[in-house]
Amino acid sequence: MPSTCTLEIVNRDYPRGPFRAAIFDFDGTLSLLRRNWQAVMIPMMVDILAETGTTETRDELHRCVDEFVMRLNGKQTIYQMIQLGEEVTKRGGVALEPLAYKHRYHDLLWEQVGERVESVRSGVTPAESLTVPGSLSLLERLQRQSTTLYLASGTDITYVRDEVSVLGLDQFFGDHIYGAIDDYKNFSKAMIIERMIRDAGFAGPEIVGFGDGFVEIEEIKKVGGLAIGVASDEEARAGINAWKRNRLIQAGADIIVGDYRELDLLLEMIPLA
Repeated sequence: MPSTCTLEIVNRDYPRGPFRAAIFDFDGTLSLLRRNWQAVMIPMMVDILAETGTTETRDELHRCVDEFVMRLNGKQTIYQMIQLGEEVTKRGGVALEPLAYKHRYHDLLWEQVGERVESVRSGVTPAESLTVPGSLSLLERLQRQSTTLYLASGTDITYVRDEVSVLGLDQFFGDHIYGAIDDYKNFSKAMIIERMIRDAGFAGPEIVGFGDGFVEIEEIKKVGGLAIGVASDEEARAGINAWKRNRLIQAGADIIVGDYRELDLLLEMIPLA
């Protein structure tokens, strides 16, 4: 059974703001449309590495793939595919272009995700059931306090914009929705945070970041912001995912939440400007 405790202070000296801007990851942080993406990506990569003729067992390959996939979680998907190509080459295989691996992965994943998206779009499935609990209330409260909201995802921008809209969350972010692009070197979460500071005039300690991956937590801490690690249990939609929690703490998360049900308590801890 998942734990019912969904809020944990990791760093007692966490930044106190006041906060004028918030940046969110999307998948696993707000959206559950792509839940279980790891169960698609990792076996695909294990199959590809096994085809190189390596003497490693599938369990050994799974451990290898799991490590780099989750370490790179939060960056654009292409980086996981670049690493896959390097692992193929390391084992004497002939690697494809990273984009070829990415397209193969997207085709496999879309068999699941596409059905969910269309089910929500058509009104068969409530959008709320495919979001992290409390997401809508959190965004509404932040917006009412005039907090500027940004969304930055490692998923391709075309998919992100559509899925944000399908879940009815686009109203909160306006033009501040960012995702992966083919020219992958010209997009990163670090670049978006830098733009928030340089162009929008937010100081690092005025930014609070929410994310369930290693990358966004590291980047928000680099600028002195408050990092809230979202250790969401994407299947149960309740409690804490222990693996995520441990990784987010390693990345430097100040506060861990499983979802946003304890919203009043959470917002007391992140005073807004």
